[in-house]
Amino acid sequence: MKLHGFFRSGTSHRLRIALNLKGLAYEQVAVDLRTEQHLGSAYKALNPQGLVPALQLEDQVLTQSPAIIEWLEERHPTPALLPSNRDRRVRVRALAAIVGCDIHPVNNRRILESLRQDFGADEAAINRWCGRWIADGFDAIESLLAQDTQRGGYCFGGAPTLADVYLVPQVESARRFKVDMSRWPLISAVDAACGKLDAFKRAAPAVQPDAS
Repeated sequence: MKLHGFFRSGTSHRLRIALNLKGLAYEQVAVDLRTEQHLGSAYKALNPQGLVPALQLEDQVLTQSPAIIEWLEERHPTPALLPSNRDRRVRVRALAAIVGCDIHPVNNRRILESLRQDFGADEAAINRWCGRWIADGFDAIESLLAQDTQRGGYCFGGAPTLADVYLVPQVESARRFKVDMSRWPLISAVDAACGKLDAFKRAAPAVQPDAS
């Protein structure tokens, strides 16, 4: 497998975590968003949408991190990222969706570039924009974590799930946009617990080959 991605991309980060948790080997191919390599013809031949990540297999190319992670869960079910119980699965998916549907899409690079180029937003305005949507989502996640009296050290239960796969890269992004994480002690504790695991350590943006 070849993982085409960018070290600082939250979607690439979450896919690296999922692959590592599954114990799967993959080759990384850097796609530099800073130089708009993702918009070039070579990359668009792999992913016509021009977004990262893309997971290249022998016979196909998978795109969209939620779809890829679901494929991984079906193709490599152990260790599981989703509980076996239907009602528990929906709770884990809901936590992940707060990040994947409500926070990340309005804070990703192409939105921020539009704010800069089309609306003249400076970096302080960008940080306020990102901080607003991160805070809205993290407030909800913090409340849901507090309500779960059966929870272990992670978002759900006593082992990492899909929810942690989504949350940790968003925490990394929050820090990059200068969001004060002290407001969410439970989220911070989950991030710290995940940060002790090799799968998360090896997925961190700072240790990727293209990090600079």
